[in-house]
Amino acid sequence: MNQTTATAEAPPVQTGALARYFSFAERGTNARTEVLAGATTFLTMAYIVLVNPAILGSAGMPVASVAAATCFAAAFASILMGLVANTPLALAPGMGLNAYFSYTVVQQMGVPWPVALGCVFISGVAFLVLTLTGVRQLIVTSIPQYLFAAVAGGIGLFIGFIGFKDAGIIVANPATFVALGNLSAPGAALALFGLVVIGALSVWNVRGAMLVGIVATTLVGWLSGMVTFKPEPYSLSALTGTAFKLDLGGVFGLSGKHGLGLLEILFVFLFVDLFDNIGTLVAVTKRAGLMDAAGRIPGLNRILVTDAVATIVGSMAGTSTVTSYVESAAGVQVGGRTGLTAVVTGLLFLAMMFVAPYAQLIPLAATAPALIIVGGLMLLPLTEVQWEDPLSAIPAFLTVAMIPLTFSIANGLAFGITAHAALKLVRGTITKKDWFLLILALLFVARFVWMGGA
Repeated sequence: MNQTTATAEAPPVQTGALARYFSFAERGTNARTEVLAGATTFLTMAYIVLVNPAILGSAGMPVASVAAATCFAAAFASILMGLVANTPLALAPGMGLNAYFSYTVVQQMGVPWPVALGCVFISGVAFLVLTLTGVRQLIVTSIPQYLFAAVAGGIGLFIGFIGFKDAGIIVANPATFVALGNLSAPGAALALFGLVVIGALSVWNVRGAMLVGIVATTLVGWLSGMVTFKPEPYSLSALTGTAFKLDLGGVFGLSGKHGLGLLEILFVFLFVDLFDNIGTLVAVTKRAGLMDAAGRIPGLNRILVTDAVATIVGSMAGTSTVTSYVESAAGVQVGGRTGLTAVVTGLLFLAMMFVAPYAQLIPLAATAPALIIVGGLMLLPLTEVQWEDPLSAIPAFLTVAMIPLTFSIANGLAFGITAHAALKLVRGTITKKDWFLLILALLFVARFVWMGGA
């Protein structure tokens, strides 16, 4: 029955070089769907063009240069992912790691930003070594199947929470941590309008509901005067302000108060990006139906190598760690199933290099509804967890809860994997095959002890 339905709703099969390269027929998609998905992913990620320069600019980096580097890094990484790994996974400088780069490494620890870029470069090389030696693949295969489902659900809540926050529907509250925002405020009202539009188009099975909703909400924002536009002076030559400015000699020359700090910096860049990527990769490929019944991800090696290369190139362009984006799920929800989705996203970021300041024409209130709906739809895999069995229910719940509550995919995975290993030890069902799982759990415990759970 499911198979019949899927076949009936599948887009018409296309032939030709493009269709063969991206395996349209095997994945039940076509060029129009992939282009639409790529544009949707881009719109949900476009905020990084504004946010990343603002964060790294506070570390003393030239804002216009970081804007150009952000666009270039996202374009290069996404296009490479699409062409090499044929996966609808888009990449860009990661949120969280850019804040750590700016506020902790540069401002608190006093490390000059060129040296910090050198640390990002070294972490990228380390990613590549771990991938080529099979360690990263071993980590993916050591995660139990039910935790894959929990990660997907947790990321769904995470995406939804980000959407509610961006819309102003959920706001900070000193007494209750979070609370309902002012729904009559312009941003929240605009987001609610977008939520209704995308929701209505989705239940009517309108293809491209996400993209249409984002565009419609943006137009309403323009017409109502809610979108402010104050572009900064900018040109492509701005890229020279950060390109190849990384200071590798400075990294190895760190001493005194920076000696142990260097190890901490590299550890955080490695650890957070490693597990954020694994979590995002699992969630997006599972949602796209690319993961097989045994939990294997086709082309895993190519995906991980691409990710490592992206971080190396990003540091050379002048930006913090490049990572996979959970917003890729928005494109997958529209129907993206192949690398063409990522290529389209990358090409749009490449075009954005010429007009980077204009990204602010799309307000957060326009993309927030798409994130909210995608987050809700990503909860489906939670039905695969055996909630009646504490061995799977407890780690799954910790994973699902800690991802949005700590604003970190890595923390959610850490709690889930550690709880899974601990409960297997208590139950007495640990085997020799679980040796790497135990190593991961011990590393997570050491990480929490050493860094205070940061």
